[in-house]
Amino acid sequence: MSDNKRSQTITQGASRAPNRAMLRAVGFGDGDFNKPIVGVANGYSTITPCNKGLNDLSLQAESALRKAGAMPQMFGTITVSDGISMGTEGMKYSLVSREVIADSIETCIQAESMDGVIAIGGCDKNMPGAMIAMARMNVPAIFVYGGTIKPGHYKGQDLTIVSAFEAVGQHSARKIDDAELLQVERHACPGAGSCGGMFTANTMSSAFEAMGMSLPYSSTMSAEDDEKLTSAGQSAEVLVNAIKKQILPRDIITRKSIENAIAIIMAVGGSTNAVLHFLAIAHAAEVPLRIDDFETIRAKVPVLCDLKPSGRYVTADLHQAGGIPQVMKMLLVHGLLHGECMTISGQTIAEVLKDIPDSPRVDQNIIRQWDNPMYAQGHLAILKGNLSTEGCVAKISGIKNPKITGPARVFESEETCMQAILARKIQPGDVVVIRYEGPKGGPGMREMLSPTSALIGEGLGDSVGLITDGRFSGGTYGMVVGHVAPEAYVGGNIALVQEGDSITIDAEQRLLQLNISDAELEKRRAGWKAPQPRYHRGVLAKYAQLVSSASVGAITD
Repeated sequence: MSDNKRSQTITQGASRAPNRAMLRAVGFGDGDFNKPIVGVANGYSTITPCNKGLNDLSLQAESALRKAGAMPQMFGTITVSDGISMGTEGMKYSLVSREVIADSIETCIQAESMDGVIAIGGCDKNMPGAMIAMARMNVPAIFVYGGTIKPGHYKGQDLTIVSAFEAVGQHSARKIDDAELLQVERHACPGAGSCGGMFTANTMSSAFEAMGMSLPYSSTMSAEDDEKLTSAGQSAEVLVNAIKKQILPRDIITRKSIENAIAIIMAVGGSTNAVLHFLAIAHAAEVPLRIDDFETIRAKVPVLCDLKPSGRYVTADLHQAGGIPQVMKMLLVHGLLHGECMTISGQTIAEVLKDIPDSPRVDQNIIRQWDNPMYAQGHLAILKGNLSTEGCVAKISGIKNPKITGPARVFESEETCMQAILARKIQPGDVVVIRYEGPKGGPGMREMLSPTSALIGEGLGDSVGLITDGRFSGGTYGMVVGHVAPEAYVGGNIALVQEGDSITIDAEQRLLQLNISDAELEKRRAGWKAPQPRYHRGVLAKYAQLVSSASVGAITD
């Protein structure tokens, strides 16, 4: 089979002389029209430190593609900075950007009949956006992660961006002064790379490596290290081989490989956002996956890694301790990974891991020994009850007591809740409700890192619950429950909660319950009216019209 199977459409025959004329203008010569054309989806941007190093990786991949006998064509994909937009109206665009990224990659690859794509991304939505596109198109593809940021340092402590968010809460509680807050701000983000803990970007990159769509060890490399450049070039070479062999994304993205990815997410203590994103990726690949499947895997897989936000270490430390291959090998030898799954290299997972030790090195504490995990079961619990009949996601790592019953403190937006927290109006035992922040209601399902971090900073992380139809940052921890579905905007029961109502969050029983009678619920429902849309034109308005429930991935197609 020809390696340029798709691009022949634009390069072969007398009638394609105009097409070739334009290709000659961008660097094609007489001998290049029989080579596979490979898209380099370059997420480079100076908007965020996560993406500012990606152009060098893209140029490295471009050069490697040429040497491997392919013709690269580079194009840009967007990114937004979740960290910069957090707590503002701009954060409504974050989840929307996942769809824009997916659509942009699909548009370029399909419009130009390219034979493959190497996607190079950094910030949170780059990964799922690219993978959704790859799964949709099903042309040979590989993902290259831009790499993690190295930790900042202050007073002998490792800092991440979450340190700065928590410092805001500490400052409002007068635990630190203006000068201390400024020092945390100055030291939290020392350079290029995605946020340093096992937050959303590092969670998704780790999961992609486990799924077989990225090269081994690539998911935990630091953005500023030379090995990241080397890995980008190797990824390009592997992709050209995949084009020759016609190894397609849907050969790799299967039910079993997604289960492998979810197992890794649990083992490393990953982000709640991974639930949302993998539901969407599975949908794009036409792989059956339900939110309840996460609970099934959670019950079997221990948390093996001591990583921030609730643990001690950052992703750069995990890399030095053996990276994702070491964690995968532990899961494999204990029957919790499907070793027969194919990877982009053409090897199976078992073949990739054959030389990895069964147990981690004893001279490190980041990857725990199998008989001494951080937690015996995974940390992302799927809760149901009358407040979330479709299911919601609770992150139960790093909390002393996984259940609370308390009075509802109801807020119609993130901003009004944040004002109350900073004004010290939230008390131990309260259950904060932030609603109308769902996929349709926000729209865009904002992350509640600002309020959750402020609660942690004020010392309320173990004594205050928070539920929302919005999302959480991968940096969030505490007694928090997100993705509540159905959301308030479509009449979910979270819309019917009143100030002072008793709410129970019980992660052990996997329960989210409003403690009122069914009769009272129905009475309130009869009096509820759907709010008017917040946006009538533009991308947010279009997104609100298309987007599905969070319980199926907030998909738009």
